[in-house]
Amino acid sequence: MKARNALKLIVVAGCIALASNVYAQASDSMSMASTPAASTWKGKATPADKKLARDVRKALSKAPNFNVSNVFVRARNGAVTLSGSVVDGSQIAQATEVTKGVDGVTSVSNKLTLYSRGNQ
Repeated sequence: MKARNALKLIVVAGCIALASNVYAQASDSMSMASTPAASTWKGKATPADKKLARDVRKALSKAPNFNVSNVFVRARNGAVTLSGSVVDGSQIAQATEVTKGVDGVTSVSNKLTLYSRGNQ
């Protein structure tokens, strides 16, 4: 009986060690894969970047039936990233189209998600 318990303990310990090693390798490869994209966002936003982000946010706030309160806008050299959440799925595509229409925007990365309050 003691041998059986010891064997179970060894198997569990081996599984934990293997799982943590796989996780560490996956995390390392993911961070290296994202490094080039992250390096383009280093440094502070220029006044032009800040103005472009404000212009995009203002355009979104004027869009019909669009709630901009949970939307975050980041701009760098004309590339705009939208993040946060919206209450209606159609607003995700609407945000991209409105953003593309703002002067100075060269590209849009839309990372908006659908807001869900959960099961209440």
